[in-house]
Amino acid sequence: MTLDLKTNPPSAKLFSEDAENIAKQLDESAKNGRDSGKNKSTQIRRFYDELVGWQERIGTDDKKFKDYEAFIHMLNAKAAYAQGRNLVTEDFVKWLRDCIQQIDSPRTLNHFRLHFEAMLGFLKAIRG
Repeated sequence: MTLDLKTNPPSAKLFSEDAENIAKQLDESAKNGRDSGKNKSTQIRRFYDELVGWQERIGTDDKKFKDYEAFIHMLNAKAAYAQGRNLVTEDFVKWLRDCIQQIDSPRTLNHFRLHFEAMLGFLKAIRG
């Protein structure tokens, strides 16, 4: 699924249908054969918490965004490492990479943070 974080205002579905579909996809991919037991909520939450930390440091400041942009993109490497340790699925890494690739301003960073937050809520609801 391709998301568009750059539209302003964000798509009406970004924090609802899109987030729910991603949650379902990540839950399903964690149930399949070799990926069983991956994408645990605590592991995914670590990525969310780090993203929130960067977003809180940046706020709406374009200069701070440019200063910290490389660290936000480093989440891709951390996700790849987590995949290598069999903690997350390829689907999670791809989704995270696709979203981070679109982050080009404090606004798109906030859109992704809110989408990620909504996805976590749906994932929790799916898993009970």
